Amino acid sequence: MSSALKILNVAKCVKTLCSSVSNKFLSSSLLNRMQSQQQQNVLTALSALNTRTFHSTSPRQDLMEFFDDPKNWSENEVKVGRAWKLEELRIKSNKELHQLWYILLKERNMLLTMEHECNDKMELFPSPERLDKVKISMGNLETVVRERNKAYHLLETGITGERPTRMVHNPLGLRHLYRSCEHVLPPHMNVKWIKSRDIGFGGRAVRKFLLLYREKLYNIKRKAKNRSRNEVMMLLRRNPNIDVQVLRSKYPNVDIDKLLRDDKTRGHFVPKVGV
Repeated sequence: MSSALKILNVAKCVKTLCSSVSNKFLSSSLLNRMQSQQQQNVLTALSALNTRTFHSTSPRQDLMEFFDDPKNWSENEVKVGRAWKLEELRIKSNKELHQLWYILLKERNMLLTMEHECNDKMELFPSPERLDKVKISMGNLETVVRERNKAYHLLETGITGERPTRMVHNPLGLRHLYRSCEHVLPPHMNVKWIKSRDIGFGGRAVRKFLLLYREKLYNIKRKAKNRSRNEVMMLLRRNPNIDVQVLRSKYPNVDIDKLLRDDKTRGHFVPKVGV
């Protein structure tokens, strides 16, 4: 309050000095405008002194915001809503998305704290699906923000603004997506980075591993295809009048026309013969 009193005293001195000078040199309308401007400056300074710094937590709760409402502690189920959808987040402004992100972040911290507390006390954590809903909402929010960033960079610079990526081989010869990152030194001067990436793949052991790994991937793909083919075959056998277009949309990798000509798809029924 001492600083506020000093500001008031200074404002009063300035006001008296301006009034004495204005009686001789300034008109009455200009004097009134200066006085109103001075009063507004004093009120702004006082409000700035009385206003607290930015705080995202209510002063009445403080650390209790890391815990759920006490009335939900003994409950087996807490009724909550669903996760935020992409369509709902796309119509919100950047300010609203920023506020919603901090709300979801605080909710996630609270749920993780309650989950840890329930595990320590060997109790059941009520409605654990709340964590999944918060994670889905945060993932959708990040997707919307990334879409807006890409659109802005494409409009301004012609590029997406995302980190550049490229396909590289690891020491086992497998291809994976590598995301480039910034370094202090350029690539030709960064000896440590060159040594960490200068690992070639080759030799009899690596070739054998790649052969067996590709065979495993092929078998997984082949078994999935055969599984889909058998499912379609059983559907055609049990339901001769099934809609073929629905089967084609649900099983795009299966040759429906070939299965229709196969004897295995014919059930144990007598076909109708036209008279």
